[in-house]
Amino acid sequence: MSKEILLYVGSLLPVMWGVSHLFPTRSVVAGFGEITIDNRRIVTMGWIVEGVALIYIGLLVFAVTIVESGSAVASVVYVVTSAALLVLALVSLFTGFKIKFLPFRLCPFVFTASAILILLGAPG
Repeated sequence: MSKEILLYVGSLLPVMWGVSHLFPTRSVVAGFGEITIDNRRIVTMGWIVEGVALIYIGLLVFAVTIVESGSAVASVVYVVTSAALLVLALVSLFTGFKIKFLPFRLCPFVFTASAILILLGAPG
């Protein structure tokens, strides 16, 4: 049960970060100032996609933990989602971490912490 707690916490971090990503979309895009409508749509799409991807990753880990956390499929899900979170952490480290706005600088740590919690909670 204690390993499952790590999995639940590790899954909820990206869900909460993803949800919090979606709320400020309009103000984030507005922060770019006067840009073309195509660029505005690209930034909007990218911002929403990252939020949805984080929610999906977290919900997938959460769901597989509820259904059957000890299965071989669950183990694969834990490894693959942790790898995805670590890739996002690297991307954020080399891009968003250079921005002075604190939430951007927190992304690599949130993603890495979530990946570690999931791997620590994984069976085996």
